[in-house]
Amino acid sequence: MESSDALIARFLALHPKTIDLSLGRIQRLLAQLGHPERRLPPVIHVAGTNGKGSTIAFMRAILESAGLAVHVYTSPHLVRFHERIRLGRFGGGQYVSEDRLVEAFRRCEAVNGGEPITMFEITTAAAILLFAEEPADVLLLEVGLGGRFDATNIVGKPAAAVVTSIGHDHAEYLGTTLQAIAREKAGIFKRGCPAVIATQDYREADDTLRAEAERIGAMPILVGGQDFSTHEESGRLVYQDEKGLLDLPLPKLIGRHQFINAGTAIAALRAAGFETFEAQAFEAGLTRAEWPGRLQRLNRGRLPEIAPQGCEIWLDGGHNPDGGRVLAAAMADRSERADAPLVLIAGMLGTKDSQAFFKNFSGLAREVIAVPIAGQIAARPAEEVAAIAASVGLTVSTAASVEAALASLHNYVWDQPPRVLICGSLYLAGEVLAANGTLPE
Repeated sequence: MESSDALIARFLALHPKTIDLSLGRIQRLLAQLGHPERRLPPVIHVAGTNGKGSTIAFMRAILESAGLAVHVYTSPHLVRFHERIRLGRFGGGQYVSEDRLVEAFRRCEAVNGGEPITMFEITTAAAILLFAEEPADVLLLEVGLGGRFDATNIVGKPAAAVVTSIGHDHAEYLGTTLQAIAREKAGIFKRGCPAVIATQDYREADDTLRAEAERIGAMPILVGGQDFSTHEESGRLVYQDEKGLLDLPLPKLIGRHQFINAGTAIAALRAAGFETFEAQAFEAGLTRAEWPGRLQRLNRGRLPEIAPQGCEIWLDGGHNPDGGRVLAAAMADRSERADAPLVLIAGMLGTKDSQAFFKNFSGLAREVIAVPIAGQIAARPAEEVAAIAASVGLTVSTAASVEAALASLHNYVWDQPPRVLICGSLYLAGEVLAANGTLPE
């Protein structure tokens, strides 16, 4: 049988010669498929620069803890394309099987008839087809890029539309100002449907999102820090909105930024009509949520065996300036609880603001070991990554791979075992999980 990888390679050949940001191509394809987008379970649509995946992970864990079947669509994948499509089952969903994925791809390819279409558009159509034909209680749908013209924005009336933290990324498509980026993300808001806006780091983004939600006629409009909030108190997470207060355990996902993501997830579920859950569902969801490659600790597998004994190894795909900021804050928090020298093993793409990313670690990281990202044409050479890190005052070296970087730690004399953060790219995170033998499940 032809593989999904072979079909994806064929899809790439259909890419339009010029990209016009529009929904025309996917609307045409979905119409030819019989409009599966009209047969979806209730949809919670999620856009944003950072925090989308974590917010969805919290929502999925809470919904599944309440006994519901949950479809999930996310991107990009870390190791295998199948990670993008989770089909809901009672007792917990599973990634789409190769057979079902190939079947959906073939149906979309046949109906498309060789017309120009992007890989993301045709694979999103395949996902929509699968979600429409498999019963579930809810679909958590993550935007791929932007919002207004993203291929996922074919949902007429979502149960809720959520925008997580806005920051600078993908300037070539979304614009160079926070206002322009926020306007694109706000394109998922729909008239008469709930709009949930996470607590924002930037006033310009917050103001733009609120204004766009009001202009579109979203209802109700729920704003983090105003209509709902979360804070830590005595080692617990306290969530509050007009419906009341929830006293919850701290999230399993590491970092204070996850308090905001958890609160946004709860607000979105309540806005979408899932407010009658027992408190146990929210408690279990926060403590069960997992999101691979996002401050994931590697306790087992091949890579910890290469590093010095007692070394902590953390993995995160964060790659933009704000991602670097929350990563640095999480590592600083970790250091306050248990001090250890911090070493970054970093690989980055040439399209990312590497200097702004590394600035967050100035005075915090003992050293940056720059590595290449295998198989990525757009990746910066390790020497270039090292030079950028050095330009903000960090001590640097290079290694041929993550494995070589970890092995090189044996050449140092440490007062105590180091804390290693492998970071800078989701592509690198996927490469690391594959090398470690701990694939996402």
